[in-house]
Amino acid sequence: MTRQTHGVDHELIEAAAEVARTRCRGDHHTMAAAARARDGRIVTAVNAYHFTGGPCAELVLIGAAAAQGAYDLDTVVAVGDRDRGVVPPCGRCRQVLLDYFPAINVIVGTGDRLRAVSIADLLPESYVWADHRHDTEQADHSARTTGGNKANVA
Repeated sequence: MTRQTHGVDHELIEAAAEVARTRCRGDHHTMAAAARARDGRIVTAVNAYHFTGGPCAELVLIGAAAAQGAYDLDTVVAVGDRDRGVVPPCGRCRQVLLDYFPAINVIVGTGDRLRAVSIADLLPESYVWADHRHDTEQADHSARTTGGNKANVA
């Protein structure tokens, strides 16, 4: 597989770093994320850390973007508090980002090795939820229209 890189959005990194510096305090908020919407807007968020597994900054960002009417995100980056710099998304966030925004780019790396890569490059051989959900919806529809006998579904 060819790893495709794209230009790095330094304004986006700085937006996330600023939120990490000014809004991440203590144990509850340790990561910030920023995304650029296709219309150019930047949306930011912080994680909600909790011992039960509270949502990562990237997941909070998806909700914050939707609340602002930004449903088409182009690029995302996460930055750690205490000047930890750019942090790649965890596996769960990679999967959710792929499912919501299959064409999104993610900024990863450190220092002069920062790069923007496709979410698909971060999750090779990925499970695409929409592909399987569509089949399930068709099967459920067929089951309803054939009297509930899923054995009739091809």
